[in-house]
Amino acid sequence: MIPPYPARGVERDQWILAQRPARATLDPRVPYAFLVEEECSAAREVVSVATVFLTNRECPWRCVMCDLWRNTLPDAVPAGSVPQQIDYALEQLPPARQIKLYNSGSFFDRNAIPVEDYPAIATRTKSFERTIVESHPSLLKQECLQFRDLLSNQLEVAMGLETAHPEILDKLNKRMTLSQFSEAAAYLRFNKIDLRVFILVQPPFMKVQEALYWAQRSLDFAFDCGATAATLIPTRANNGAMEALMQLGEFSPPRLDTVEAAARYGLTLNRGRVFVDLWDLGIAAPVCPCYFPRINRLREMNLRQHVLDPINCIHCEGLS
Repeated sequence: MIPPYPARGVERDQWILAQRPARATLDPRVPYAFLVEEECSAAREVVSVATVFLTNRECPWRCVMCDLWRNTLPDAVPAGSVPQQIDYALEQLPPARQIKLYNSGSFFDRNAIPVEDYPAIATRTKSFERTIVESHPSLLKQECLQFRDLLSNQLEVAMGLETAHPEILDKLNKRMTLSQFSEAAAYLRFNKIDLRVFILVQPPFMKVQEALYWAQRSLDFAFDCGATAATLIPTRANNGAMEALMQLGEFSPPRLDTVEAAARYGLTLNRGRVFVDLWDLGIAAPVCPCYFPRINRLREMNLRQHVLDPINCIHCEGLS
């Protein structure tokens, strides 16, 4: 029998760890994935983006919804490993205009990305127009500016807001408040670093009927903080803890129509780019023939950055 989700941070960490399956076996010299994708730029131009998923140590925070730890190492990588991983990926990828360096944690965690590797990393990104990394808000300090000053291009930092619902944000075990997020965003803005925000659609502990409302409020909050882009992530169960919450009645994945409505709202704001993370969405078993056309519609909306006509379905009336 699964025990209830604890009320305190340390106990939450223990509960989350107890639900986990095994992590992958990885080589610290090789990124665990890499690809080139298309994305609409801040100039509203479709550009190619090289995305390198660095093999790195596990994030020190234990967010209940996170499944990124499955492709991490239990310990820090040696100095020099991250530049070596970037070389490995770029030697095999076609040319691209921007680069994302995602490390399943925080780029400015000294125990994840060694500061002494910053110059070598900056050298490897100099041919790109923009370098995009991710970080927990609490780690945006001097290291962030140090890395920015080494770059010859624009730095963009992606931060997980997750939700503007303060009580649910606390229960996610992210160890962050909305005020702290806002302060970190202001720090980036003051230092001329662009902000990208990740938002969960229907996170755990949220009522289904409130999911769209809070996705909308989270978009509002992100753009109020100066975000130039916001990515809507349909919350998924793939880490042990989320499956446990499903059994406890504390989580269910969002319906596709909720995701579509959130994307429509964000795009009509016209305050910044809005993307829907389609990772795994096309793999899930469709409940209706309209499923894949609707996924393709969202993909086109990501690239065009305007709302397309809905897919009319006589079977589910768009409610699958």
